Order: sequence, then C-alpha cells, then structure tokens
Amino acid sequence: MTLPTPGPDRVAVVTGASSGIGAEIARDLVRRGHQVALVARTEAKLAALAAELGDGAHVLAADLSDRAHRAGLADRLDGLGLVPNVLVNNAGLSTLGPVHRSDPAAEVNMVEVDVVAVVDLCARFLPGMVTRGSGAVLNVASTAAFQPLPGQAGYGAGKAFVLSYTQSISAELRGTAVAVSVLCPGPVDTGFGEAAGFTKEEAENALPSFMWVSAAEVARQAVDGLDRGRLVTIPGMANKAGAAFAKLAPRRVLLPILAKNHPGLP
Repeated sequence: MTLPTPGPDRVAVVTGASSGIGAEIARDLVRRGHQVALVARTEAKLAALAAELGDGAHVLAADLSDRAHRAGLADRLDGLGLVPNVLVNNAGLSTLGPVHRSDPAAEVNMVEVDVVAVVDLCARFLPGMVTRGSGAVLNVASTAAFQPLPGQAGYGAGKAFVLSYTQSISAELRGTAVAVSVLCPGPVDTGFGEAAGFTKEEAENALPSFMWVSAAEVARQAVDGLDRGRLVTIPGMANKAGAAFAKLAPRRVLLPILAKNHPGLP
C-alpha cells in the first residue's frame, strides 16, 4: 500500500472539494483515517462538508485561478500545524463551444485552474514529500485526455497535459517512496456539464448510460488506485474500452465523429 500513514499533524489536501468527485474523495480519505484540507472557492459548501466529516476536516477557501491564493496555501496549512502528505488536484472546469466563438478570459481562466494550478501545487508540495520520504499525489484528468475534444478543445488538451505530466512525475519519483496516480473518469453526474454550459440530457444523449459512473464509485476507485500504486485509473469497463479505442483510432476518422456528437457544436 502506498498511501502515507495518517497522523495528527498530517493532512490530505483536496482541491475542488465542495462537490462531486472532490467531495467524495475527501469522504473516502476520512473513512481511511486521514485528516483533510478542503480547498475550493465556495466557503459555505466547504463548511457544510467539514461539519459532516468532523474535526479532522479543515476549510481552506481559495480561488485556484488566483496565483496568490495558491501560493498562500502552504503557509495556511503551516499555521494550522499541518503537514501535507497527500495532494489531490481535483479542481477543474470547462468552457463549451468552438474556440473562434470563445471568451478569451474564460479560456485562460480554465487553463489556469485545470493546468497551471496542478503544476503549481505539485511543485510546491512535492519537495517536502520527497524530503520526508512519504507522500502521495492524485491528479484528476479525464478520458478526454486520450483524444482531442472538439467543442471543448482547451479542456481536452488540458487533461492530456495532466495525464502526461503525471506520468512523467511518476518516473522522476521512482525510489522516493512518494506515490503518484492520475484519475481519468468518463461521464460522472456531478453538475460539471451544467456548469460548462450543456444540460444533463444533452450529455446523456452524447454519452450512453452504460458509460456513466457515480461520483462515489469514481472516488473509491481513485483512492484505491493511488493506494495500490496504479499509475492510471479509468473507472468503468466501457470507459477503459473507449480510452483504448480513442488512442488507436485514426484522427481523420475520430475527429468528425466527436465533432458531430458534441452538444457544444452546431
């Protein structure tokens, strides 16, 4: 098992913890005896989850698109007397529609949260883990990482970055006793799509029901995968098959199919 041993001064930092997969990962870690630092923008949602999880849950409201907020997380943990021995980079968002009709500010904000924040927090927290000889990092990508995603071009490319970045880190950390894993879920009913701009019905029309996995099951498989030293976790057999097909399919065949079926494209 590769998850660090819980301790009174040790904490798992979970970003995007206010709902969905992040909240379920926090619940799973608490059940395994870990304290959790819950990070997201909405303090009220974090406070409600912390009240559910008990004294071992700590609220750290922060906007992960803000570089100053990210830079301050380590000092805030230190002020609580907590050492981060697990990092879960789960926070993420997506825009919707073709790039030529996009809002540049929204596109850059998405990259800041989905890509830059992952790099920033890994670079800030990994040195301490390596020095202590104990730690674990779980980065959340998507099955979109295995293929281009017309209609969500920046999101798909960002998740491909997270997958490649995590795989590279895993090789760099070999022999350090720091575990690294990447979660690549398919469709999950978390409200993510509605936030991006398409309805649940549109998503279900584009992606068949057998591909959908609950947030709780995704979280369980993600933490299990990290604990067992699995580099890539893809919940659901249909999603595993879809990811394998996407990697092998010729792009000239795959891209028109993806564009035709995406709810964000006319």
